[in-house]
Amino acid sequence: MAGALIAGGWGLFAGAALLVGAAVGTLFRVPAQWIALVMAFGSGVLISAVSFELVDEAYRQGGLLPTAAGAVAGATAYSVANVYLARRGARHRKRSGARQPSEGAQPGSGNAIALGALLDGIPESVVIGTSLLGGGSVGLATVVAVFISNVPEGMASAAGMKRAGRGRAYVFTLWSVIAGVSGLAALAGYAFLGGVSGTWMAAITAVAAGAILAMVADTMIPEAFEEAHLLAGLTTVLGFLTAFVLSHAAP
Repeated sequence: MAGALIAGGWGLFAGAALLVGAAVGTLFRVPAQWIALVMAFGSGVLISAVSFELVDEAYRQGGLLPTAAGAVAGATAYSVANVYLARRGARHRKRSGARQPSEGAQPGSGNAIALGALLDGIPESVVIGTSLLGGGSVGLATVVAVFISNVPEGMASAAGMKRAGRGRAYVFTLWSVIAGVSGLAALAGYAFLGGVSGTWMAAITAVAAGAILAMVADTMIPEAFEEAHLLAGLTTVLGFLTAFVLSHAAP
């Protein structure tokens, strides 16, 4: 029980970064280019975490086939769900500009955006919980990577919600719920997946990795490139290297 609560606490901590970003994006007028640069940095951080933490760990646990199959399954599931939500108004949920539809322009888009935020956050949180199983050292680096990437996600999405006419109460309620669900997802990952075999754990970790990588490509990188242009690539590499250093510095 103690281990599950610790995992849930780490998931909540990582999810709380969305609130930090939302506060900045809502309360301050941050230039779109700066938000995009932070988004690019967060993209690099997540790509590095997926590469050196999740996929590498999955491969060590179960080998190539479960890792590849899990990654494809995770990316497919995310993409199908993302297409469904995009058609209902959540396509630009991480955009800081005037891309998000208002509730008047597209009824139900607020609920779609909320579900999209859950879709983006749950794979990260589950893998935080599973990475702490057995005292695994992968947990801390993964938590830090998710926290760093969540700040620009919260900034961009909250700025876009503000432009779409959604009030502060909606923004902060949404991200508070997502942070809470992140903690519960991490707790569930630790509590319910501790007894599975190495092959199944590899597949589950790879599913999360595939979903995260698809999310970065579908939602984060487009926002970064649209506003930051040629600086997006350099900033993404800096984020990648930052997470790489954290990964290899973790005990």
